Amino acid sequence: MLSIGLLGCGRIGQVHANSLSKIKSAKLTAVADAVPAAATQLAALHNAEVRDADAIIAATDIDAVIIATPTTLHFDQIHALAAAGKAIFCEKPIDLSSERAAQCQSAVEAAGVAFFTAFNRRFDPNFAHLKAQLAAGAIGATEMIVITSRDPSPPPASYIAQSGGLFRDMMIHDLDMARFLLEEDPVEVFATGSCLVDPEIGAAGDVDTAAVTLKTASGKIALINNSRRATYGYDQRIEVHGSGGMLRAANMLENLVEQAGAHGFTAAPNKHFFLERYEAAYLAEMTAFITAITTETSPNPSIADGVAAQRLADAATESLRIGAPVRLD
Repeated sequence: MLSIGLLGCGRIGQVHANSLSKIKSAKLTAVADAVPAAATQLAALHNAEVRDADAIIAATDIDAVIIATPTTLHFDQIHALAAAGKAIFCEKPIDLSSERAAQCQSAVEAAGVAFFTAFNRRFDPNFAHLKAQLAAGAIGATEMIVITSRDPSPPPASYIAQSGGLFRDMMIHDLDMARFLLEEDPVEVFATGSCLVDPEIGAAGDVDTAAVTLKTASGKIALINNSRRATYGYDQRIEVHGSGGMLRAANMLENLVEQAGAHGFTAAPNKHFFLERYEAAYLAEMTAFITAITTETSPNPSIADGVAAQRLADAATESLRIGAPVRLD
């Protein structure tokens, strides 16, 4: 059985611990958190030990480690885990800088350790089915992709200040999804954005409403739109247009019951937020990580995927700053 350590016992750490509890081939051995009460509570829930982060990294009884700490800690933790020979499951983004993320990639590859970048949306059952249909040629050659991602409400301004900005914090999932579906890296990025939801976000130097256009060398186009506000719930949709038709993945609703009357048809609201919307995806991605380690195959998404998405996020940030497209090497 694979022995797992967890760094970070906050909201996403709790999600990963819950996923591990459903996988028979792995166990959560030890957890660490800067807030002792958070670590104690999660450890008790999953029959794990509380250790400090350095002890987990150096432990001989732990095979792999989940990094669910704030992004600012990832760089040092990745380098330490690589040096210790541990397999790594890392939350996005790898770092707030693509250059530093690339340094992490070099350290991981030099150490020869397995690394999984946690782009959970690739594992959403509906998005994964869309990808499979696309790969099977259901709509011919891909020409245009439209990705919509809107949160029900913005995070606090205190979070925005240390998030790295909307493109690195929120849109990075969509940038990865665009690469995943395009199967070709974009060579041009153009971003625009505004602060329309919360003036405190603007005061923190960020935008809360943004759109990005990506273009590949062959001419494929991806359009991504993000908002920190959606009054109707968590809005997650993908549409792929091809030479022979279209594939579309709609929102997940709280239920599938519709009511009809003189006012027309009404349906249930969208699922409210990412924890419930992507519950199945979180379990599927952790299962994929554990399977890759136990079968000694390369984890996917890899650290290279994490770095590539970060480069797109950096390019979008620069494009917004200069008000012009940014070319990528």
